[in-house]
Amino acid sequence: MDGAQFRQWQALLEQRTGVCVSQQRQAYLQTSLGARMRELGIGDYQAYYEHITAGIDGALEWSALIEWLTVRETSFMRHRASYDCVAQFLAGRLSGSRGPLQLWSVGCASGEEAYSLAIIMEQALAQAGQDRRDYGIWASDISQRALDQARLGHYAAGRLGGLTGAEVEQWLQPLQGGQYRVAPALRDRVCFTRLNILELAQAPIRDLDIIFCQNLLIYFRRWRRRNLLNQLALRLAPGGMLVIGPGEIMDWNNPLLEPVADDRVQAYRRRGSMECLE
Repeated sequence: MDGAQFRQWQALLEQRTGVCVSQQRQAYLQTSLGARMRELGIGDYQAYYEHITAGIDGALEWSALIEWLTVRETSFMRHRASYDCVAQFLAGRLSGSRGPLQLWSVGCASGEEAYSLAIIMEQALAQAGQDRRDYGIWASDISQRALDQARLGHYAAGRLGGLTGAEVEQWLQPLQGGQYRVAPALRDRVCFTRLNILELAQAPIRDLDIIFCQNLLIYFRRWRRRNLLNQLALRLAPGGMLVIGPGEIMDWNNPLLEPVADDRVQAYRRRGSMECLE
């Protein structure tokens, strides 16, 4: 892949997914494309580019290629402090008389983040003495393969590192071969759906109590990070909270939001409260 071909692929990926592949990651891009090209028997990057940008066959192949390019490694409770922040927020949110709570895991990959939120939610409900309270978790990602794994809910022991022993025992069932299965009580609370983050404006998800979006924005340019965060802010219910990865963006503010006073995390509350609207 020469410089011109790299820039061509770089522009296509950013246009269709928002992901910006830096010059330093050219080797990663070549490796990922090359693996798929070998499966198809295509030996030239330019020929593959022309194939993937032409007609219905190209659109179908693009969907297949996405599975090679968007796999992100993650784990349960990857940044525990962020989940502790969610738990503290829920303790206050559950004291009100509102209806079902809604959470959203944006860029959920293979599901560990969404199920971690479900565990925190269940713990908060138990502590508040509201075991039967309804809630739902939306979980979205661009990769269908990742979503299929998430729905299955099977994970290797190495993915459970952020959980305590008690949490593993309560919410995951051991399987053969060092695998674990998420308890049905958690799986039933999560709705996994395919979504390209660039199509966020068309997503019907609104009035959310918590939006959790970590380790996704780092792949985008700064201006796009700001735009996406501004859109997410509009999806929060009054008093709702947005949690992103620490340091993912440092020069952004939104008049709808105020920072959460916790140096361990990067989180924001939407101004106002549900009580103000009643």
